[in-house]
Amino acid sequence: MTALRTITLAFTGASGMPYGLRLLDCLLAAQCRVYLLYSPAAQIVARQECDLTLPAQPREAARLLSERYRAAAEQLTVFGREDWMAPVASGSNPADAMAVCPCSMGTLGAIAHGLADNLIERAADVMLKERRPLVLVPRETPLSTIHLDNMLRLAHAGAVILPPAPGFYDRPQAVADLVDFVVARVLDQLRVPHALGPRWGDLRLRPAPPTGALPA
Repeated sequence: MTALRTITLAFTGASGMPYGLRLLDCLLAAQCRVYLLYSPAAQIVARQECDLTLPAQPREAARLLSERYRAAAEQLTVFGREDWMAPVASGSNPADAMAVCPCSMGTLGAIAHGLADNLIERAADVMLKERRPLVLVPRETPLSTIHLDNMLRLAHAGAVILPPAPGFYDRPQAVADLVDFVVARVLDQLRVPHALGPRWGDLRLRPAPPTGALPA
């Protein structure tokens, strides 16, 4: 596997922007080329959850995020939601994989039904039709029957539905550890190497006996 992969990353208006920003950080650190898309609702969530103002102008956004995450020149490109000349809009120039993180239920539903009314939805549509990896990280609870039906429809179409449900077997000590657990699972699906934490079966994960356990 080559490290020079092209990944399309989309932020939408669901809660969970720390997942998306950490994923962007890790993709750039792994030397991936990243095409970034985000919705107006994602800009609101970024301010609310991360005190981050995502600029409306793509070039300004690329400059800000490249400096924030120390991206190499031309490594990060930001596209507007109506930029139909972007490479991600066509199956003739698809990325290697795509993640929508976080993924709102509105975006998930639109992708499930092939609406493609903006560049985020169209880029996901391209991934499905070209049989490329598409990872959706939906953040909502509880889930309605409509949500579940849309997820099942997308799973049948080839998408990976990856809810941000962190595990606790590695004994997280901070919120950042919980974020990394989810981001690690996304990176695995994108086939991007990482070292965000131990995996199941690692010797460091030998469980301690529960408090008050009876002797053997």
